[in-house]
Amino acid sequence: MPPTVLAQDDRLRSLRRMKGWALTLLFVVVAGLGLATVMGEHGMWAWIKAFCEAAAVGAVADWFAVVALFRRPLGLPIPHTAIIPSNKNRIADNLAIFVRDHFLEPSVLLDKLSVFDPAMRLAQWLTDPARVHNFVGTARKIGLQAVDFLDDAILQQAFKTLVLDALHRWDAAQSAGQVLALLTREGRHDELLNLALEKLGHLTKYGKTKAKVSDLIARYIKQEWPKVSWAFNLADQVNTIDSISAYLANKINLAMTQEFGDILQNPNHPLRISYGEGVNDFIHKLCVDPDLGQRVQEIKVKIIDHPSVHTYIDGLVHEVKDWLRRDLTREDSRLAQHIQSSLMEIGTKLAADPELRESINGHVLSAAGELVGNLRAGVTEHIAQTIKDWDETKMVREMEVNVGKDLQYIRVSGTLVGGMVGLALYGLGSALTSLMPHIR
Repeated sequence: MPPTVLAQDDRLRSLRRMKGWALTLLFVVVAGLGLATVMGEHGMWAWIKAFCEAAAVGAVADWFAVVALFRRPLGLPIPHTAIIPSNKNRIADNLAIFVRDHFLEPSVLLDKLSVFDPAMRLAQWLTDPARVHNFVGTARKIGLQAVDFLDDAILQQAFKTLVLDALHRWDAAQSAGQVLALLTREGRHDELLNLALEKLGHLTKYGKTKAKVSDLIARYIKQEWPKVSWAFNLADQVNTIDSISAYLANKINLAMTQEFGDILQNPNHPLRISYGEGVNDFIHKLCVDPDLGQRVQEIKVKIIDHPSVHTYIDGLVHEVKDWLRRDLTREDSRLAQHIQSSLMEIGTKLAADPELRESINGHVLSAAGELVGNLRAGVTEHIAQTIKDWDETKMVREMEVNVGKDLQYIRVSGTLVGGMVGLALYGLGSALTSLMPHIR
């Protein structure tokens, strides 16, 4: 039997036991009252009668009060009874507000969270080899189950269909335009141009580049102007073509180096301006030109629907899953070891860097504040609605099982306190009766 059921059975037995004691005590004082009345209500019996009479009144009054919380006493329609079921909606709203104001108050939660120091706790957890090992071991088993789960042919086809449908609906031109707009914001594309020009300038100064250009010029001359080449050969001036080619290559490289330098140094160079305008115009067309957008979509569809692409992706996915399965099956999984070492390294750095911990704590507190602020209303409504949806009979039974035992103690105490009050009143009355002749 589940522990919760056993605990509920124990509470129910305790409640019944206390109800029995309270009822037994009521019967005792009623019997005492009857016996004292029969015995003449003189001497000791008068005191017993006073005690039992008041105790019986106290017992009945407290029984009525306790029962009236949960149901109507004896089923009678007495006003202001069955308080809990009759006011279930109001209790639900008030309880939800109480939880909201005392448990979901952002300032209270953030104060407790700041004292908790989440970053330091995380660092301590990540630097504990046993905890990290157990965590990674559990993650490894879950990962292996996930890989086996993805082997299902129906799931694979459903997932593939889902991805392909999403890709077909995806507006590639718009996305490309937005990404390029982000990448070129604040002149980032100029930095890319500068880097390309610097690399090209370096290549033009490189000796092998000059030699390559010279060789290309010489071959071009020999191919395009064979008669000129034949004339130089006839005059035994073979090296002249090579020297001319080297001279031209040097001049070309020098001109290109100077031009690259001018573009780099001059932010208003015509080529730089033309480059910027071309990039911006292309980005704008990607976003607004339907013809260009349609061409991009057609290219995308050809790539997505090409059989070789499907074959390649299927094979790649199959190889990745096989590798993951082989690796995760091993107790000394390389992936698990890498994750474990990375986590422990993060924990070590976190423990040694107070500024990093302070920054993380700040972000956690900020996120927690926003989360609590967003959840307060939802949690409050959820608590209230949940209580309102409870069956009244079940709710009364659950509440009585949980707090009814303590309420039965009130019945016992009320009986005894009532009796003591009865004795006190009887004693006071007797004293006043004895003093009356002397006062007169």
